[in-house]
Amino acid sequence: MDQRPLASRPVPANKISEQETQVILAVSNEPQYASLPPSQLVPTLLDEGIYLASEASFYRILKAHNQLHHRGRSKAPTKTGKPTSHTASGPNQLWSWDITYLASRVKGQFYYLYLFEDIYSRKIVGYEVHDRECGELAAELVQRCMLREQSFNKPLVLHSDNGAPMKALTMKAKLEELGVLSSYSRPRVSNDNPYSEALFRTLKYRPEWPSSGFAGLTEARDWVENFVVWYNEKHKHSKINFVTPAQRHAGQDGGILLNRKKVITAAKKAKPYRWSGDIRNCEPVGSVTLNPDDIQSESDQAA
Repeated sequence: MDQRPLASRPVPANKISEQETQVILAVSNEPQYASLPPSQLVPTLLDEGIYLASEASFYRILKAHNQLHHRGRSKAPTKTGKPTSHTASGPNQLWSWDITYLASRVKGQFYYLYLFEDIYSRKIVGYEVHDRECGELAAELVQRCMLREQSFNKPLVLHSDNGAPMKALTMKAKLEELGVLSSYSRPRVSNDNPYSEALFRTLKYRPEWPSSGFAGLTEARDWVENFVVWYNEKHKHSKINFVTPAQRHAGQDGGILLNRKKVITAAKKAKPYRWSGDIRNCEPVGSVTLNPDDIQSESDQAA
C-alpha cells in the first residue's frame, strides 16, 4: 500500500457519487419522506422496491449537508433540566407524598394509600386508605397532617410526582392556602421521588404483606395502621443510623447514638484485642437533601 501522504489514490469503487448524493438529498426532502429519519426512510423505500444507499450512508450524507436535524411532527427531544434541590436540617421542613395501589382480593379492584413522609426523619406524618384517588382527599389529609405536626406558619416544602391528584386544582389551592411550597418531579423522570418510593418498597416487602390482596377496605386500613406503628416506633432505619423515625423526628437520635458510643467505647477499653480498627459509627445523620447534585447519593440515602 502506498503510504505517501501526497500520493494520489484511486476513488473507492463503493463511494457514493455526487449525483447519487443529490438523489438521496432530493428523496429525503420529498414531502412524503421529509418527516422520516433514515431508520424509517430506508425501509420505506425498500418496501417500494427502491434502494439508494444504506441507512448509515443516509445519516452521513444528511449530516454532511446539515440536514440531520429532528425530522417529524413530534417535538425534538430535549435534555431534562436539573431538578430544584431542597435541604432539610430538621423535621417538618421537607415532606414527600405519594399514592400507591393496594390490591384487593377482587381482580381489578384496588384501594389507595395516601402517605406523607418527613424526609429528614423518615417519619410517616400522615396516611389514609381510600377506595378512590382524588385531589380533594389529599388536600384534606395534608391539612390534618400539618395540624397534627403543628407546622403551620413554618416554611414547608411538599414534594410529589406529577400524578393527577398531586396537581389537582383543589390540592394546589389548599397548599397555597397553607403556605406550603410545592415541589414536583421532572416530567418523565421516574426517580425524582425516591423517598416515597423507598417507603412503599419497605411496606410491600414486609413478611406480613398480604400477597393475595385485602379482603376489604377495613382490613387494608387496619394493616396500614399496624405498619405505620411498626415503621415509626420500632423500625431502626439504616439511613438514619439505626434509630427509629419517631426518635429522630423528636430530636432524640443524638442522645441515643451518644449512649451507644459510650457503651462501645467501654467495651473496647475492657477488651481492646477484639477491635482491629475504629468503633462503629455513632454519629447522627446530618441534613438531608432532595435532588442533590450527586443523584446516586440521593438514591443511597433514600433506600
